[in-house]
Amino acid sequence: MNKQTIDYIVREQDLITQDLSTYLKRHEKKEMLRLLVAGSVDDGKSTLIGRLLYDSHLIYRDHLESIYQDSKVFNTTENEIDLSLLTDGLRAEREQGITIDVAYRYFSTEKKSFIICDAPGHEQYTRNMATGASHCEMALILIDARNGVRAQTRRHSLIATIMGIQNIVVVINKMDLVDYSESVFQQICEEYLDFSAKMSINSIDFVPISALTGENVVTKAERMSWYTGEPLLSFLENVKLADESNLTGFRFPVQYVIRPNSDFRGYAGSVVSGVVHEGDEIVVLPSGKHTRIKDLKTYDGYRSKAFPGMPVVLTVENEIDISRGTILAKPDNLPTVTNKFDATIVWMDEEPLKCNNEYLLKCNAQCVPVRIKSIYHKYNINELTHIKADELSLNDIGKVELLSQRPLICDSFTDNKEMGAFILISRDTNATSGGGVIELKQINNAQKGQNLSKEVSFVTTDQRIKMLGHKPATFWLTGLSGSGKSTIAKILEAKLLERGILSYILDGDNLRQGLNSDLGFSPEDRCENIRRAAEVAKLMNDAGLVVIAAFISPYQKDREEAAHIIGSYYTEVYVDADIESCMQRDPKGLYAKHAAGAFKGLTGIDAPYEAPLKPTLHVNTTQETEEESSEKVLNFLLSVI
Repeated sequence: MNKQTIDYIVREQDLITQDLSTYLKRHEKKEMLRLLVAGSVDDGKSTLIGRLLYDSHLIYRDHLESIYQDSKVFNTTENEIDLSLLTDGLRAEREQGITIDVAYRYFSTEKKSFIICDAPGHEQYTRNMATGASHCEMALILIDARNGVRAQTRRHSLIATIMGIQNIVVVINKMDLVDYSESVFQQICEEYLDFSAKMSINSIDFVPISALTGENVVTKAERMSWYTGEPLLSFLENVKLADESNLTGFRFPVQYVIRPNSDFRGYAGSVVSGVVHEGDEIVVLPSGKHTRIKDLKTYDGYRSKAFPGMPVVLTVENEIDISRGTILAKPDNLPTVTNKFDATIVWMDEEPLKCNNEYLLKCNAQCVPVRIKSIYHKYNINELTHIKADELSLNDIGKVELLSQRPLICDSFTDNKEMGAFILISRDTNATSGGGVIELKQINNAQKGQNLSKEVSFVTTDQRIKMLGHKPATFWLTGLSGSGKSTIAKILEAKLLERGILSYILDGDNLRQGLNSDLGFSPEDRCENIRRAAEVAKLMNDAGLVVIAAFISPYQKDREEAAHIIGSYYTEVYVDADIESCMQRDPKGLYAKHAAGAFKGLTGIDAPYEAPLKPTLHVNTTQETEEESSEKVLNFLLSVI
């Protein structure tokens, strides 16, 4: 045994040896934090975890000696202990010096307990990283100070946010190799903040360290006196995360039906969200039958209530059909029952995902056949922009639309992780092909549309045209903020009125103050904003009006959907202007506010704008006045009505 292991004293070793039960009780009720550690190859993830455990004196001596011997065998650190071997347990990992599989480590300090997930850095093991991320509350994204933000940094950050991690700690490692430079640290911080502005993240913190030497990992680094924050371990011990326990919206997926004899029928599973009490009324889905909870039984006996994470056997008052895969919920807060939904998917199969491919979708205890209806886009990992795609290849991340053969009972992942996450299973190989999260902004509920019929007016379209003296139309003005859409729309409306033509402006901001006041500016909310606007325009066209719709409408697919809804009355007008001109005009002050850091997600700056590929009419307000552009639009409009 070498001197390092001889001098090493395991924390609370005497208590562990003499009174294990007291040691366990001391730690069992501490706050638990589940951490994902991710980054590119050789950024030092495994070394960091080993350093945390070593400097906290949480490695047993026999394990430490084993690591020391392996360090000599694999010649990794020249007579020093290679702490990365603590988590790189596979022989292939030790031989290659990389992490392949997800490794989990538990440790506990005086203040908090931790479960650390060491995620692989190689792109080919992205699937393993996604699996680990789905169980964590915070991500430590490691960056090699010499290399800065790399493609895998972006990929891992994106996957972490897709999997619901909203708290990121960017750990800038190997500061010893850049002479502990504050300027290098600040440059990487700025680079990461620029990149991450396109993602939904609640908090981002930055910590400079050297995992190899241990500086700023457990104790403060003297050679980085410019850093005023806490060492990494202290930060993790003191950080407070919002309580993510979902206590609203009771959901209970039935795992097994317990029937030991003819006198007992119970339904076993775990409460994934909400709280249920004895006597509560519940709804059985998908059947929609109502009943009440008779009693709740756990391993420790009967309980009056059950809460998230508790395994329990329920019995109900009525004899109704409840089987594996059934979801129990409360009538005042029901999940969605749908056979059509959108999802963001991390693809994990060598065989690409393509439209019309069929898979088995497993979501909690449900397993339903699904088909890929369409692929909206995949992500450009470096720029976090959307790329049109006909397929998703191994490790691609994209958004798709799925159709299920049977109704799926689910929630949006942002509302309920357990009810909104799924895996896709190949029907040929039975292997997991992908993992995804459900987005329910634009679902077509299987129950919607039932018992509805279209009412036809006694007044025909031809009669309206004859009365008004012109045909209806929708001229859809799309372009960046400040390109001149609203100005052109107002000029058009006034000139049409002079000619006795009845028109109305549908303005994006006006709709967001009323009809669309519940929507934000995420890609999904933008999509729904345009869909609703198109439905309103269609109704106005039915009334015989000329509609001038002024919307940024940044996504090509959304404009195509608007054209589909409105039909033959739709005309697309691209109001083109370069970003510099738009920033100079800045009629609503958005560019100035964005530059001041008041908000993120401004189209054309840190949110994408997909310019029309083949607009019906193209005007350029950088090269011509808005009056000249309006005249072009007016002349074209008069020719079609």
